[in-house]
Amino acid sequence: MSSPDKSLLDLYADYLISSFGPTTATGLSRLLDAHLSHDKITRFLSERTFTSADLWRIVKPLVRQVQSEGAVLVIDDSIAHKPHTDASELIGWHYDHTTGTSVKGINFLTTLYCTEDVSLPVAFALVEKDQEFTDKKTGKLKRRASVSKNGHYRAMLRSCVKNGVPFRYVLNDVWFAAADNMKLIKTDLGKDFVRLRDAAQKQPECRPE
Repeated sequence: MSSPDKSLLDLYADYLISSFGPTTATGLSRLLDAHLSHDKITRFLSERTFTSADLWRIVKPLVRQVQSEGAVLVIDDSIAHKPHTDASELIGWHYDHTTGTSVKGINFLTTLYCTEDVSLPVAFALVEKDQEFTDKKTGKLKRRASVSKNGHYRAMLRSCVKNGVPFRYVLNDVWFAAADNMKLIKTDLGKDFVRLRDAAQKQPECRPE
């Protein structure tokens, strides 16, 4: 990613984080007194799809400064609510563990690297319901994901290992305690895992030993 692109990405991310209402390219341009046109912002956002690899390239230098063999990886899934947006591969109905109901939005997984007093995002995955099928009971057309959340979970862990991210523990919610996930962590990677007991512990004090 070029320096101008990274600067614009940082600016747009700050805009999203600091906004309390709807966010648009026009809104950001207005905040900047039109020094950056909304057309340029829109082109930047639509010209390519940013991936977890893009995130790693940005955060890698920071990780190398603070990395530790006793660090912790925290894997979590979240839903960005989009109740008024048309359904698509990316936007659909997902079960929300915090409310016990299905909500419409974008389901995504994140991997947070925690060492001492520093926490850095090192990987993410978007749950895309890219397959259409007909429900046998209702006859309605529905969507499902070709890659499950557990599949994304394992892929992110393998990516962290491939990228040379040192860690000792993996923390995750109890619904990620699938046999294949635990086998990957304990047997294949030689690490330890700790489940988070409930939603109240979603942001633990993840200090390494």
